[in-house]
Amino acid sequence: MHQPLNLRELRESGHVHRTVKAEVRENLLAKLRAGEPRFPGIVGFDDSVLPHLERALLAGHDLVLLGERGQGKTRLIRTVTGLLDEWTPVVDGCEINDHPYAPACTRCLALARELGDELPVAWKHRDERYGEKLATPDTSVGDLIGDVDPIKIAEGRTLGDPETVHYGLVPRTNRGVFSVNELPDLAERIQVSLLNVLEERDIQVRGYNLRLPLDILLIASANPEDYTNRGRIITPLKDRFGAEIRTHYPLTVEDELVLIRQESMPDIGADIPEHLVEVIARFTRLVRESTAVDARSGVSARFSIAAAETAMASAVRRAAIAGEEQAVARVCDLASVVHSLRGKVEFEVSEEGRETEILAHLLRRATAETFRSRLGGMDLSPLTDKFAEGNQVESGELIPAAELLRRIGPVSGLAKVMSRLSMGAGEESPGHAAAALEFALEGLYLMRRLSKEDLDGVTVYRT
Repeated sequence: MHQPLNLRELRESGHVHRTVKAEVRENLLAKLRAGEPRFPGIVGFDDSVLPHLERALLAGHDLVLLGERGQGKTRLIRTVTGLLDEWTPVVDGCEINDHPYAPACTRCLALARELGDELPVAWKHRDERYGEKLATPDTSVGDLIGDVDPIKIAEGRTLGDPETVHYGLVPRTNRGVFSVNELPDLAERIQVSLLNVLEERDIQVRGYNLRLPLDILLIASANPEDYTNRGRIITPLKDRFGAEIRTHYPLTVEDELVLIRQESMPDIGADIPEHLVEVIARFTRLVRESTAVDARSGVSARFSIAAAETAMASAVRRAAIAGEEQAVARVCDLASVVHSLRGKVEFEVSEEGRETEILAHLLRRATAETFRSRLGGMDLSPLTDKFAEGNQVESGELIPAAELLRRIGPVSGLAKVMSRLSMGAGEESPGHAAAALEFALEGLYLMRRLSKEDLDGVTVYRT
């Protein structure tokens, strides 16, 4: 479709100038009426966080998302840009995206007077209308708002010329969505520079007689721990935000499962069966609920995602060493998760030195809960009968699936076990069969129907 290239064509096209918040409001209402997804990729917030967010956006409020690390705050903020118009007109070459109908900066005002209806128009996609700054103690007012550009001064312009201003990130995101991540980490004197942006909707740069009416939706994120440990949001700034919305971790195992499947890397080269994803989801929830873990710090959603990726990587490593054609994660691959992810969890001081022991215990609990959920009440006597005469089965992270199946031997009812573990059509490979049987063996051990011994990376199951 032809897009107008100057002010005259834009007027003739019937284009209507709307503010950013009006765009967001009207597009959100359209999606609500049509029943379309408003925030794609966001899991577990449908009945809690999203209704509050939608009310804030419909009210035209700037807002703060408050929650522990790894709750998807930044991801949620970035999806708000999907509520902007797909394309919007700007004065061609403008640093702060002035609308052709209402130029604001010195350059665009001069161009509008000089060119009139021939004022050149460019078009910006909504993805280009998002700005983000991670608040750090060394962030300056110049980074956010702007400062004098010494190069322009050296070119011969006078110090009082407004065109010597180098705009910061906030005005460069004019007519868009701007995010300040971890706002309490921003020094209090720097937070003051945002007061005018939120209330008077303008900026001030180094005493210049400069008033730029900004059109912006400002969304900040913060961790509750930050209010006491590292900094705080100053009271006048908190007062200027229209809404404070509390986020949370997934409330159900089902949401955790969806999140892991959605976010874990698909190109690692291994399959991770559904029952192992459930083990990881339950493990993550148990770690969050543990009294040994610092609840104020939280356990990020990245914990469960990294756990799934680590298990898949272990399967890929085994396949490469053993020459397997297909890499399928098994229970033995979960042991590496404890050591890899220990640094992602903040423990209580009283538990110092027991971190690995605590995580290993919680992983066993998660495996037992999943076993009861998936295979509880099922007749597994054909498998336990294999150990009736003092036999034993050795498994381990480097033992290929075909070898494990040979050591176990034929098991009556294997197809039913695989079906209960959600292994459907196309998953009858040796790798999936071995994953199902090893999970059953581990579950029988945790239910005290088998014994187990771990020796140098080899697991021995026996009566």
